[in-house]
Amino acid sequence: MAFEDKVLVCRDCGNEFIFSIGEQEFFAEKGFENEPTRCPACRASRRQRVAGAERPRREMFPAICSDCGAETQVPFRPSGDKAVYCRDCYQRLRGF
Repeated sequence: MAFEDKVLVCRDCGNEFIFSIGEQEFFAEKGFENEPTRCPACRASRRQRVAGAERPRREMFPAICSDCGAETQVPFRPSGDKAVYCRDCYQRLRGF
């Protein structure tokens, strides 16, 4: 299939942008059936907004490290029946 550069209009900002031969080949290789509807700048801006909104902050809970006794914070509510480690002890015990 022969590709040619295409001029498209961004649905967000209304500016024209080039859908290049290389981009078209990439889209075809990945199996994307639709052309992009946003210019590269608007796509990047949208990715940043979406990436920041997807991951809510985890609630952290106070705990005492079972190895060194230091006060720490963990992303789960300790039940008391299993050992809980601070970051340093956890990494040391896991061999990181």
